[in-house]
Amino acid sequence: MHISFLIHNAYGIGGTIRTTYNTARTLAEHHDVEIVSVFRHREQPVFDPGDKVRLRHLVDIRKGSPTYEGDDPDYTRPAKVFPATEGRYGQYSVLTDRRIGEHLRTLEADVVVGTRPGLNVHIAKEARRGPVRVGQEHLTLSTHSQALKRTLRAAYPRLDAVTTVTEADAATYRRQMKLPGVRVEAVPNSVPEPGVAPADTSAKWVIAAGRLAPVKRYDLLIRAFAQVTAERPDWRLRIYGGGAQHAKLRALIDKLDLYNHVYLMGPANPLDPEWAKGSIAAVTSSLESFGMTIVEAMRCGLPVVATDCPHGPAEIIDDGTDGRLVKSGDVKAVARGLLDLINDDELRRRMGRAALERSARFDPSNIAGRYESLFTDLTARSGFRGAVHRTRGTLLSSAFATKDVGYTVLRKARAA
Repeated sequence: MHISFLIHNAYGIGGTIRTTYNTARTLAEHHDVEIVSVFRHREQPVFDPGDKVRLRHLVDIRKGSPTYEGDDPDYTRPAKVFPATEGRYGQYSVLTDRRIGEHLRTLEADVVVGTRPGLNVHIAKEARRGPVRVGQEHLTLSTHSQALKRTLRAAYPRLDAVTTVTEADAATYRRQMKLPGVRVEAVPNSVPEPGVAPADTSAKWVIAAGRLAPVKRYDLLIRAFAQVTAERPDWRLRIYGGGAQHAKLRALIDKLDLYNHVYLMGPANPLDPEWAKGSIAAVTSSLESFGMTIVEAMRCGLPVVATDCPHGPAEIIDDGTDGRLVKSGDVKAVARGLLDLINDDELRRRMGRAALERSARFDPSNIAGRYESLFTDLTARSGFRGAVHRTRGTLLSSAFATKDVGYTVLRKARAA
């Protein structure tokens, strides 16, 4: 099966980019897989696509590159196909419209997968007849403006499937979007097994990671940690990530006299070694469309204290088993959740072991297997004779299903 992913910028850093690479690399063990990046702004990608995934771009914006296209007059003209209601609209242009359209009209693939709403609209409108059209939603429907929702209601009926990263959001799409004939499935993001030994949960460090943005509510976490240090001054907090709120958070740390307890560490890549240095992870977001950092921390053996915000944390954390879900926006609840684990070494160790075990369900082998099963069903429904793939006499669905640790056992692909 030839599977083509269309992504905004495969050369950057972010959860969508990371999970696309994870899934593509695993699917490429048995399929012909490519990642097509609309933009290329640096020489090499941050994440490794692996030897079997082809990576190419449509528009080169590397200054100094012999193929630099930032001076093309069409690059400054506003896009007509990419929807103006999409958050990335300002980065798209007549040039990107033309390149994406040419790519989709000539693409020889069994499945084409978009990775954000604007690109899904391009696929719905411009992909040639033949490939199965899949639109991934990595944000939640509730975060889309009403104008964008109207745009998607008009375009998404032309897709074959829409995937969300949580069951809750899939239910919202089915209820609110009214997409007859379009399959709506929840497929979570994937996180590979880390290349470091899991944390032993004995270090007196709480770890948090993510961009320093208002939605992450690091101000709430810092205030909660002031209450933690009042009871347990021997514990410290490290926050990894960069962003616009750095100065504001630095000022709050100084105001609360936490400069010896809370550290803004800046971005880190890879992050796994930093998770493994800690004993507890903290996530205090007001909204998480999925919660990649939750899974990353759990895969390193850390129990996670997370606010029970929409939508992801409750579908990842089993409250009381591998972490704590606490009331969103409540400083005291966050502090109490952290102190429960800080003050009980055995509970912390037990939850850390459970987090390590249960987070294996997000391994790329399991997530790629779910996508492979979906793609197989869709191509069979569309009448593709060559889309069901066999490798060395073993169906890929069966190969992935043997690694399943919690999801529904995957169906074997139907014979062509």
